[in-house]
Amino acid sequence: MEAIITATELADDLAGPNPPVLLDVRWQLTTKGGAAFDGPAEYATGHLPGARYVDLDTELAAAPGEHGRHPLPDPALFAAAMRRAGVSAGRPVVVYDGGHGWAAARAWWLLRWTGHPDVRVLDGGLPSWEGALSAEPAEPAEGDFEPAPGALELLDADGAAALARAGVLLDARAGERYRGEVEPIDRVGGHIPGALSAPTVENVGPDGRFLPAAELRDRFKALGALEAAPVGVYCGSGVSAAHEVLALAVAGIDAALYVGSWSEWSADPSRPVAVGPDPQ
Repeated sequence: MEAIITATELADDLAGPNPPVLLDVRWQLTTKGGAAFDGPAEYATGHLPGARYVDLDTELAAAPGEHGRHPLPDPALFAAAMRRAGVSAGRPVVVYDGGHGWAAARAWWLLRWTGHPDVRVLDGGLPSWEGALSAEPAEPAEGDFEPAPGALELLDADGAAALARAGVLLDARAGERYRGEVEPIDRVGGHIPGALSAPTVENVGPDGRFLPAAELRDRFKALGALEAAPVGVYCGSGVSAAHEVLALAVAGIDAALYVGSWSEWSADPSRPVAVGPDPQ
């Protein structure tokens, strides 16, 4: 199954006999002016016809706490949110966001982790869509999705530490955060010892679309991700890392996600921290 879909392919699928459920997951930490991002307001100004808005902070994550800023939601609560959005096991799902793909990838990963068999991310997000938009809120029929967590591999802090020693652990944050030069959010800057810097932004081209699979494969091969050792990814709070897991899937590489990520790791003073460009 393909992990991403183009706008042209989506238009064809929507006109077909089993059109996908559409989920609008627009989200970002702040606006350019520093104000809180208002996803419902963005949705109300225009969305793909029939798409249902899904809130990342309340439906794709539990409340912030000891396990990070965006810990896993309770599977039952997540599944209830998905059913309200019309998600069923026998119908494909396409997820999109405002363009960079991080939030959409988080929804993709959660649906796949909880066992949905057919989920794709709209490559390039809403800006790639050339069709009409709707300002009418969608009211889909209740879905029948039931979660079966565990379909994708999940890491905790100890698992991430072990993978950094015995496999390939990728840090999807910006390079300056990996090196500990800046840390705008978490308690301390730096990275998990042994992790390799692999910024998420390098998965896409200037248009926000994923690089071709062969180019992604070459990128991850240079980081050792094609070797026999297992691969894992973390970021700040398990959102942009989901995008890296998605990019790895496009390249044909399975990877585990450390959902707690740096927001969990750095909050624990007993965890070691590395700084600078070297993994150790």
